Amino acid sequence: MELLIQFLILAAGFVLLIKGADWFVDGASGVADRFGIPQIVIGLTIVAMGTSLPEAAVSISAAFKGSADITIGNVVGSNIINVLLILGITSVIRALSVQKNTIRYEIPFTIAITVVLALLGLLDNEVGRIDGIILWGLMVLYMVYLVWVSKTDQNAAGEENTADKIKGSLPKLIVLILIGSGMIVFGSNIAVDAATFIAEELGMSERLVGLTIVAFGTSLPELVTSCMAAVKGKSDIAVGNIIGSNIFNILFVVGTTAVIVPVPYAREFIEDSLVAVGAVVLLFICVIPKKKLTRIGGLVMLAVYFVYFVYLLQEGA
Repeated sequence: MELLIQFLILAAGFVLLIKGADWFVDGASGVADRFGIPQIVIGLTIVAMGTSLPEAAVSISAAFKGSADITIGNVVGSNIINVLLILGITSVIRALSVQKNTIRYEIPFTIAITVVLALLGLLDNEVGRIDGIILWGLMVLYMVYLVWVSKTDQNAAGEENTADKIKGSLPKLIVLILIGSGMIVFGSNIAVDAATFIAEELGMSERLVGLTIVAFGTSLPELVTSCMAAVKGKSDIAVGNIIGSNIFNILFVVGTTAVIVPVPYAREFIEDSLVAVGAVVLLFICVIPKKKLTRIGGLVMLAVYFVYFVYLLQEGA
């Protein structure tokens, strides 16, 4: 009975995280818009980072609680799920067109920083504060690249007009920010506590829980957004958005967490990091011929994730 309660608490934590991030982004975007901050800046910062808030909240909370395997597992697992599972499902619904810049720059950059994260972790078995600063430096370079892209391609920042939809008075927007922040903090705390309890009760390692249950829960916003975009015929930005989310997960989430508190990196994560690299390489191979992710490519990616998931279960992580 206690285990069932913890699963319900975990689900409630995910709901709080997702809704809290949604309200926080709405409020922050609305306030920024009211103060005359350009829409493109809002889209490239607040809205883009907003999709990584659940991962950031869980990772930072887990690091403070000493559950380091959940921290790294959440980010690496989310990135694997984003590419293999979410893009796989989305491309089965509708073939996904891929923008030129995503193929030429963003996918190779994602591969590179995933390798960098693994190397930083393996050098001294942790991602320390200096490593976090390095990741933040790479994120600044990525933001500069996004600004450059936004000036050369009007379609590159698909989320730039999000703030246009935010209505309400300034006090209401501030309340949204405060409530959203509170939900994120509370949701991340109870999610980490519940996930840790479940791991102990089921004899699962924190690594396995982070790579699967927690990673899937924090990736729900991307799953829902991508599937809805495909259904509505707006799937052309799905690949770019997922790749962007993966970049933010590594540079923003891990970088921020490491700057606050050093994050131990277990050597077992090298396998998962290799899978994360392989997933993006597979995506690159699938999209190169026709500049789109076809249904066949999506099925291949789903099959690869299934094999990886079965491997995790059999290994017991």
